Amino acid sequence: MASCRRSAPQVFAKPVIALLAPGQGSQTPGMLAPWLDDPAAEESLAAWAEATGLDLCRLGTTAGAEEIKDTAVTQPLVVATALLAAARLDLPATAPVAGHSVGELTAAAIANVLTPAVAVALAQVRGAAMAAACALEPTGMSAVLGGSSADVAAALAAFGLDPANRNGTGQVVAAGPTAALAALTQNPPERTRVIALSVAGAFHTRFMAPAEEALRSHARSLEPTDPVRPLLSNADGAVVTDGADALRRMVAQVTRPVRWDFCMATLRELGVTAVLELPPAGALVGLVKRERTGTATLALKSPEDLAAAAELIAEHTGSAP
Repeated sequence: MASCRRSAPQVFAKPVIALLAPGQGSQTPGMLAPWLDDPAAEESLAAWAEATGLDLCRLGTTAGAEEIKDTAVTQPLVVATALLAAARLDLPATAPVAGHSVGELTAAAIANVLTPAVAVALAQVRGAAMAAACALEPTGMSAVLGGSSADVAAALAAFGLDPANRNGTGQVVAAGPTAALAALTQNPPERTRVIALSVAGAFHTRFMAPAEEALRSHARSLEPTDPVRPLLSNADGAVVTDGADALRRMVAQVTRPVRWDFCMATLRELGVTAVLELPPAGALVGLVKRERTGTATLALKSPEDLAAAAELIAEHTGSAP
């Protein structure tokens, strides 16, 4: 996979709505509870709980913030919550879908590359493997806000840190040893703020190599299918058309930077006029608002937002030329 090069996206006639799936860090206690008003959701959740060996119902309804911030729990829980909400939407086949970090697994299920049960189970394997990798040495992540891209890149290189996420203009997430992150905080690049993130380790960097190997081993037993809708990759923002390639990219992504800036560029190239973020929603529509003034956005937080989501979909439904 040549992640440094982006394939030309297929451009759709306007208007077009895109679906976004959030990643780790968006979770809140009880976030699953509102979506259990549908009997079909309870049935799905029971199947996913069996596939993961986790009591997802309890974790998503009554568990506290400390318990659900465990990477091994957070990742399958975030994917499960988003997929329950996605099942309540009537999306056109032309609607692109993109997920941030573990949200890529959600997006892959919505694009039919993986079944929902397989996606949630893969998230559990991913979360557990990344948690284990985090325990090997003290690492972490910090958001670097503002400043010039050249100054930020130079500072990260000087302290031996990696740009784990490039979320958009003026927002880079640095990752690496905790001592190096502390040094960055004490000596920030000019005109920047450095904010420590509450995560277990340096995700999307070389420190996750053991997790990538564990994920690759698990992925050998999976049988992905080709996407049925435009599916964007975190590696380079490319629209992926091959299921096996999509799975390979998701496995490799645990040690590679999340290029959400590229994903947003592709959304622009696809003529997207509105974005709908799945729960636990908020962070990704915030990035879109900062980068793409005039794009309609909706953070789907509970079933009470479904009517507004249906209206947004109706207003921004594109069709292939």
